[in-house]
Amino acid sequence: MIQISRRFSWFLISAVTFVTLGFLCSSWVEKPAPATPNVVLFFMDDMGYGDLSVTGALDYTTPNLDRLAAEGSRFSNFLVAQAVCSASRAALLTGCYPNRLGISGALGPNSPIGLNPNEETLAELLKEKGYTTGIFGKWHLGDKQPFLPLQQGFDEYYGVPYSHDMWPLHPTGTYPPLHWIDGNENRQEIKNLEDASRITSTVTEKAVSFIRKNKNKPFFLYVPHPLPHVPLAVSATFKGKTARGLFGDVITELDWSVGQIMSELKQQKLDKNTLVIFISDNGPWLNYGDHAGSTGGFREGKGTSFEGGHRVPCLVRWPGVVPAGRVSNKLLTTMDILPTVAKICGARLPKQRIDGIDWLTLLKGDDTVTPRDHFYYYYRKSSLEAVRQGDWKLVFAHPSRTYEGFLPGQNGKPGATDEKHEVPKALYDLRRDPGERYNVLEQRPDVVTQLEKLAEEARADLGDDLQKRTGTNIREPGRINQ
Repeated sequence: MIQISRRFSWFLISAVTFVTLGFLCSSWVEKPAPATPNVVLFFMDDMGYGDLSVTGALDYTTPNLDRLAAEGSRFSNFLVAQAVCSASRAALLTGCYPNRLGISGALGPNSPIGLNPNEETLAELLKEKGYTTGIFGKWHLGDKQPFLPLQQGFDEYYGVPYSHDMWPLHPTGTYPPLHWIDGNENRQEIKNLEDASRITSTVTEKAVSFIRKNKNKPFFLYVPHPLPHVPLAVSATFKGKTARGLFGDVITELDWSVGQIMSELKQQKLDKNTLVIFISDNGPWLNYGDHAGSTGGFREGKGTSFEGGHRVPCLVRWPGVVPAGRVSNKLLTTMDILPTVAKICGARLPKQRIDGIDWLTLLKGDDTVTPRDHFYYYYRKSSLEAVRQGDWKLVFAHPSRTYEGFLPGQNGKPGATDEKHEVPKALYDLRRDPGERYNVLEQRPDVVTQLEKLAEEARADLGDDLQKRTGTNIREPGRINQ
């Protein structure tokens, strides 16, 4: 009896073990693979490094952006490819220096050129992987076919085709009427500042609607807000709400917009599997004074090759993947967004050469890696104005915009600038001199020699108008009726 009991016990234990292992294996096999992450990419217009609470903004707060930083990582050494609208946007969507693509400056209404349809955008790469793609906000890479978003990889589009200062009510010039435009080229004129006051809320509504419609499939949502670029406009809900005046009110509404989109992701149970990136296209347009933002203490601003023009906020959130509450000081650029997101989403890279570098390992929290230490070129249009390696920055003698020495404008009117200010050759150590005030050119000839070699590589590759040199690897922009 005892023997039978023992045999029965052994049988029972074996059976339970077998069933348990079978259940565990079955659970492992049947468990679905992690869903392909959605991607939400915010791209502000003229928002400076110092325009968030977490980077020192005064007289208003940005609680939703602060939460984004707390729940994700903040990258404090993040630079745009050029410190002006169209060029910066071209770099973001293609992973290339904009002058490699033949794009520079800010394209005006009825521009005969735009982003060449032969260039492969991030939207095209993700669409190829089954993503639904949408853009709501400012495009500014050509306002005519074949340059509009639906010809560049986006399934849905609603926004303004170029900067909203390019209309008759703005004091900088006389332009054609500004329109909202959708993917079918239906146009609705923005007639006055009252119409313009609905820009942020309209972009937000469209973005939220896109999330709801596509909640059951992977999507790429690109939200390039037209503000806080001048002329400033804010809805009645936020008007007069901050001690900073209209600029603070506008930033507060933009912060609300981010909060609305993040809330919708959470409501649809998508927030834990969505990669959210928040950046700006360049630094503030400083001569607009009380209608412009803050560089956070960096030198100069929009349209210059100093850090105030190039360094912008960068927040990244992806729960369980990107560490929360972390600050990284590693050098990164807008060009690096495309290869990194492509890798995350299993998409291929463009067939033509790009300049971006994958920084997924750093993004996930490995601060021992340095994806982009070796070089960075500061171009303005096609002029090589500076090069950087690590924390050393060599600035070449060049004519430049400067805001220094001029009183800023008030109430939406621009102050004066010098667009041909002669900048001398200089070497800056950004570790101890992020404001670029102490020229150590004569102290470190060894560093100058090394950076000059990088500059020669850039000139051979991309050209340099300062030396009247044409690069061997530049491509043509798209042209109407090409």
